[in-house]
Amino acid sequence: MRVKKINSLTEVNADCWNNLVQNKDPFVRHEFLLALEQSGSISAEKGWQSQHLLILDQQELIAAMPLYLKNHSRGEYVFDQQWADAYYQSGMEYYPKWLNAIPFTPCQGQRILIQDGQDISAIMQLCINTLQQDSEQNNISSLHCLFPDHAQIKQLPQEMLIRVGVQFQWFNKNYRDFDDYLQSFTSRQRKNIKKERRKVSEQGIQFQRLTGPEISEQQWQVFFRFYEMTYVKRGQSAYLNRAFFTQLAETMPEQILLILANNDEVYVGAALSFIGENTLYGRYWGCYEEYQCLHFEACYYQGLEYCIVQNKQVFDSGAQGEHKISRGFEPISTYSAHWMLNPEFAKLIADFLQREQEFIGDYKNNCRQQLPFKVSE
Repeated sequence: MRVKKINSLTEVNADCWNNLVQNKDPFVRHEFLLALEQSGSISAEKGWQSQHLLILDQQELIAAMPLYLKNHSRGEYVFDQQWADAYYQSGMEYYPKWLNAIPFTPCQGQRILIQDGQDISAIMQLCINTLQQDSEQNNISSLHCLFPDHAQIKQLPQEMLIRVGVQFQWFNKNYRDFDDYLQSFTSRQRKNIKKERRKVSEQGIQFQRLTGPEISEQQWQVFFRFYEMTYVKRGQSAYLNRAFFTQLAETMPEQILLILANNDEVYVGAALSFIGENTLYGRYWGCYEEYQCLHFEACYYQGLEYCIVQNKQVFDSGAQGEHKISRGFEPISTYSAHWMLNPEFAKLIADFLQREQEFIGDYKNNCRQQLPFKVSE
């Protein structure tokens, strides 16, 4: 096996890359990562320098690692700014750092794409060793693998420090329809959900669920304006640009679900999700005006109904959001893995992560106690 580093997804055949993708994960597809690069949503100038690793057996691609050299920590959803501050206070540079992750995407999945039948542990060790050597030669502070799936976190080399987080996901327990799902709730919580949905309906808001090929150019433009508005309201600039979504609409439309809300034939909100083999990934949302319970309906209930109808087993609605608990989204553990070049800081961070993990465990248990399901559930 040999390792090759590339500066762009254009340097590797799309089919060869996608043959390594499991579960139709939309975010590690060649098309998704290439759209980030070619749209300019990420670039070396923006602090995301593509440095993807390819593992070759002779000329055959047997594994790949999405990889970026970062000079900041934005767009990651695993927060290490305190670590960076500690480095600077000690007179050391934290950036650049290696990042094995999907930009702006806090969703679990493969972080090293590996061909079936290959020695997973050996390939992972080869990737990590390569980056450790690079770090020593070029004074790169660290390596961070964000949101690997549960299978891969167990197979990463032991020198990686594991960090645990919490997200909220919905699981389909063979529900016949949304009402059947609500039957699993306590009476009070079931009434709350019905009340929220009724409020949306009473405001005259209706919904369309469109997959990529059904979405018109005008509807894409409407969605993008809503998406931008989410950031404008916070005084920020959107991470992703219009060209990114245009490219996805052309290259992977079958994995896109757009939910549009309209009132008197005027669009008032939109939520964009991505479709995996067994999972729906809720990603982007926006609206101009605030309507009562519109966010809950567009971002959660419409997605839940889609999952039930399409027999999707999981609805991954993204990072954070304790308000999801009362709507039936269960707390699950997420993971990241970290390697630090400086052994003294590695020990300090290992101690911090151990303390943090105890807090996270208590938090997760507390969240589980707040779920709306009947005791028998």
